Amino acid sequence: MKKIKVGLAGLGFMGTTHLGIYRGLKDVEVVAIADLDPAKLKGDISKVVGNIGGGDNSKLLEMKGIKTYSSAFDLLSNSEIDIMDICVPTPDHQKIAVAALQGGKHVICEKPVCRTVAELEELAEVVRESEKFFNAGMCVRAWPEYYHAQSMFKAGKFGKIITAGFRRLSPNISGNSWDNWFMDAKKSGGALLDLHLHDTDFIRFMFGRPEAVTSFGINSVRSDGGVDYVMTNYSFPGSLITAEGGWCASRKVPFEMSFQMIFEKATVRLAGEGYKIYWENGDVESPQVADAALPTGWHQELAYFVNCVRDNVKPDKYQDMADIVDSFKIVAAEQKSVDTGKTVKIKY
Repeated sequence: MKKIKVGLAGLGFMGTTHLGIYRGLKDVEVVAIADLDPAKLKGDISKVVGNIGGGDNSKLLEMKGIKTYSSAFDLLSNSEIDIMDICVPTPDHQKIAVAALQGGKHVICEKPVCRTVAELEELAEVVRESEKFFNAGMCVRAWPEYYHAQSMFKAGKFGKIITAGFRRLSPNISGNSWDNWFMDAKKSGGALLDLHLHDTDFIRFMFGRPEAVTSFGINSVRSDGGVDYVMTNYSFPGSLITAEGGWCASRKVPFEMSFQMIFEKATVRLAGEGYKIYWENGDVESPQVADAALPTGWHQELAYFVNCVRDNVKPDKYQDMADIVDSFKIVAAEQKSVDTGKTVKIKY
């Protein structure tokens, strides 16, 4: 069977995470890597830091057989590449993705895909015109516990949603990125766009389009001008759906991703006790949903996309471009709500 060849742009936390996952998959090979840092292109990732998980970055990466480039655009000239995986800072996502699609590559791009709604809508048009596949790294949709809960709800197992709350809380990551770009809100969009977007997107995946949002935020605690902590109420008739997220906590505070959803028939939680379903009849279920070979949403989304490219099947299990645009419009409305102190109706 033909191996799917991947070109990877960016060897930061997500880039190195993706590289490790690809190396654990069958019939896929990373053949080219681009990064501005010459040390990383030699396998030195000792300065790479993340806010969740992470392996031993003290060891040199094995780079044998991999072509290296200082520019993602130079990498695109490599005719071997089937998939372009974009893990560079957000401001460069759109132009690399457009060039890759127009150059005949399939593309998976890390969130938040683009910095503005206008950029994203331009990219969406290129995606529509392209014969190649595009997916975004909205990994929470593919995270085993989240995906299981969504599937059970969509199948009618839980009944009507009453209330749901989501939390995504990171320690301070200032200084953890190339040129500290995460802390430049003009580049990253702050915690609102780079972190909290995951839960906004999952709420869109789980419950559909909210009518409006009411958000409260704290600015410039860690970043330069960004929303570093946010709490949002999403307007869904007949239910209360909220999410909070931020990267304000001290550096040693553990990363948290959790939820509690109360339905007519069950309360579903991902928290300190793990993933559990507390049924109204008193039964407690601990579904074993994680795959030993593909334990995280990162593993699931990359393996799925590689399989779609290999089998020439359009990827639609987790998302389509309309979903990606919707989620960005919702989080943009959250930014406006924080800025104005008002409830903002969302225009889809």
